[in-house]
Amino acid sequence: MDRLTINLPEGYHQALKEAAARRGVPIGKMVAEALAAYGVKPAQTVQDLLQRARLQSALTEAQALALAEAETRAVRRGQ
Repeated sequence: MDRLTINLPEGYHQALKEAAARRGVPIGKMVAEALAAYGVKPAQTVQDLLQRARLQSALTEAQALALAEAETRAVRRGQ
């Protein structure tokens, strides 16, 4: 697992620690879940998802990739 150092606005670190404690999970897990909720996923996860979707549809690889990119952009914009 990789390590990351980030700077948070004042109060966020304590709030994050408290939220993680209430849920009984490490801070790293909370951050990873938040990233996933914003559509940030490791490249291999995205490739696996694309392959499964393409196999279940009539889309070519290029069409599947274009659709996935459009959907990812929409999620990141909050639509």
